[in-house]
Amino acid sequence: MIEVDLDAFVATITLRREEKLNAVTPEMAAELSRIVTELNRDDACRVVVLTGGSKVFCAGSDITALERYPRPWDFRVREDDYTRSVRRLRKPVIARISGYCLGGGLEMAVNADIRYADETARFGAPEVKWGWIGGGGNSQILPRLVGFGRAAELLLTGRTVGAEEALDMGLVDRVVPAEQLQSATCALAREIAERAPLATQVIKQAIRISMNVGVEVGLEYENELVHVTFSTEDKAEGVRAFTEKRPPRFRGR
Repeated sequence: MIEVDLDAFVATITLRREEKLNAVTPEMAAELSRIVTELNRDDACRVVVLTGGSKVFCAGSDITALERYPRPWDFRVREDDYTRSVRRLRKPVIARISGYCLGGGLEMAVNADIRYADETARFGAPEVKWGWIGGGGNSQILPRLVGFGRAAELLLTGRTVGAEEALDMGLVDRVVPAEQLQSATCALAREIAERAPLATQVIKQAIRISMNVGVEVGLEYENELVHVTFSTEDKAEGVRAFTEKRPPRFRGR
């Protein structure tokens, strides 16, 4: 139900349950966790594209599967939290979004680093309509993306917004026609994959830290990371490539 394709340093993770709007089962969540662990260790993977295909991104958890957790505690200590698996990825993650992106699907998207969508995309957090809230980032990350008021409106009403409104509020970073989404996302992923992989991972970490600390602490952390990247073989290769006026050949070392 989940496919992984690795090509030219770009791993594409595709949810394959379109007949159920890619609703995630515990088995799919466990598989995604395994995939993330492998990709984090794989130097051949420098960028990850997360998608549900051309018709739907993800409608969140398969609600019928929630019956497998007879007690709230069983749900709390589960090891198949697919939204956190996305956040665990050390490599830059691009969410490629078509169709419904709801509930846990929205949380998967906001846990990605960049979000590209087509004109069919629809975003929402409908959990409040059914009596609960999401637990994978909507109340914490969404306000940082779109602001307190807009996040509150989305989460308190459970309403769905289209791609253009999502772009306007900062929920997605780019909206393109459906027939261009794959090529646009692929172009971005390959551009990032051409950069020094250790540097891109450090940049991702630095940006995430900036969301949780003050500016002065963040600047000190950034300065330490500069020294980390300056000690790499890739930095030396970058200097050589610059002086020799050629593209660098990064090796992730």
